[in-house]
Amino acid sequence: MQRIARRGLTIAACLTLLGGAVACTGDESGGGTAAVPGVSDTEIVVGTHMPLTGPASAGYSKISPATKAYFDHVNANGGVYGRKITYKVMDDGYNPANTQQVVRQLVLQDKVFAVINGLGTPTHSGVLDFLKSNRVPDLFVASGSRTWDQPEKYPHTFGFNPDYTVEGKILAQYAKDNFAGKKVCFLGQDDDFGRDGLLGVEQILGAEGVVARQTYVTSNTNIGPQINTLKTAGCEVVVLATVPGFTALAIGTAARVGFQPQWMVSNVGADYQTLAAQLGDAKGLLEGMLALNYMPMATDESDPWIAQFKKINDQYNAGAGFDGNTVYGMAVGYLFVQALLAAGEDLTREGLIEAVEKGGFQGPGLAPLRFSADDHSGYGGQRMNKVEGGVQKYFGPTYETDEGDGPVNEYTVAPPAPPANGIPTL
Repeated sequence: MQRIARRGLTIAACLTLLGGAVACTGDESGGGTAAVPGVSDTEIVVGTHMPLTGPASAGYSKISPATKAYFDHVNANGGVYGRKITYKVMDDGYNPANTQQVVRQLVLQDKVFAVINGLGTPTHSGVLDFLKSNRVPDLFVASGSRTWDQPEKYPHTFGFNPDYTVEGKILAQYAKDNFAGKKVCFLGQDDDFGRDGLLGVEQILGAEGVVARQTYVTSNTNIGPQINTLKTAGCEVVVLATVPGFTALAIGTAARVGFQPQWMVSNVGADYQTLAAQLGDAKGLLEGMLALNYMPMATDESDPWIAQFKKINDQYNAGAGFDGNTVYGMAVGYLFVQALLAAGEDLTREGLIEAVEKGGFQGPGLAPLRFSADDHSGYGGQRMNKVEGGVQKYFGPTYETDEGDGPVNEYTVAPPAPPANGIPTL
């Protein structure tokens, strides 16, 4: 009766304010699921924006189907506290204007409970304030921008990927230790992705340690001028902060002008299977490529997480190919289910945020998740890998570091084994 009375007072207050500027979302902390957008006794509706088409679709278009396949697996096994997860995926074409439109639809029309794994630095940056003003949990953004790690400014937003500065530091530390005396250069996307990656490289090598710097915009696929500049500068090692399509463009364009440096590639654009599909008969150009990752390799069938995710992919993902993007998408789904379980059966938006801030989550990742009340970034490190004989393989230890001037250290804690059915429990 108290809950009914409280809800009645809320409705009366909303009716009184209809003529004013105040909006009543009905998301009452502790008010029961009937008051929470996207949540009923039988369903949790969440959404995302993804580049299913456009310049970043290569590889990335496989992420959300993999996440949905994981949710379908969970749903087939009873859901989370008896609720099935409905996942609404909107194509934004990696265009920030489209992102704003589709995210508004998800929140205002589809009434999603949360936005999960929205992809892209330039795209997701434009919806942060909108999601904040509507108090929508904005979880596990598919980008390593440090923008997501601002708990005071954006209390509902959390990252997933290791941030780009961490990534740049680890790549640069490897270059410093193994390519001493070589001319190191940088090519990056003209946004926070590229800028934060370069910042990390320069924190290790110093500004003077980067011989040449070039940027690209995703709307222009002609990167010949940038590649020629790097060649003219005598670059011997090139760090790439590039999405997959532009990784392939950079490597292919360089080969055509007789420029073959040692490539060191951000995890964001380094999945071998994606790049090989882009390069086709020229995939041999990827031989020797160095890169980073923080998930088990999709080709490592001895890894128990890969074995579990492959089973789910075969059953629920319509025969789709299995690569690093698939592993990533399922890892996101696994983490979200962990967060839902930790938030409890009386599910609210604020309860979910509190659960993520408590942290303690573990999954397939090789590096630690850093969630806390003061840290909304995602994974805190990565491991080096190399393409040899057409196979992408890990080598050496996993490293962790911060986005500041902290050292790059080895991380020695192994991931736990997955649950027998691939579904987390409390």
